[in-house]
Amino acid sequence: MLRSPAISVYCAVGDDVAFGTLTGVTVSLHHIVIDAHDLAAQARFWAQVLNWKVLSEREREVVIGVDETAPVGICFMPATDSKRGKNRLHLDLAPGPDGRDAEVDRILALGARRVDIGQSGTESWTVLADPEGNEFCVLRPKKTLIA
Repeated sequence: MLRSPAISVYCAVGDDVAFGTLTGVTVSLHHIVIDAHDLAAQARFWAQVLNWKVLSEREREVVIGVDETAPVGICFMPATDSKRGKNRLHLDLAPGPDGRDAEVDRILALGARRVDIGQSGTESWTVLADPEGNEFCVLRPKKTLIA
């Protein structure tokens, strides 16, 4: 289980969180890849949001994570085209003990912005976009992956 002081990021398969030891599983999630125009800036933004580190910075690839041995990281790769429309995949972030509103304020101060994708205003999450416009949500506090 990965745990950041500001925002919790969980990675588990089934009930087993002893990575690499699941019987019969031969594949695991390694990176979430995000296309970006400014790889270094996007990596710094997300590293600050998640309280992670920039682990590797190359011309065409920047990787962030808790540390080099973490089971999952985020990899930023160059994009040549512009983002069009709503993301088909987005990250949901669970806030720490200070709650959703405090996390939203902190992330906005890092360079995110609020985004309207058709919310009613009664949702238990807040939709934001990173500096390149990729949407993500800050949820109400969560105890499990489904509640």
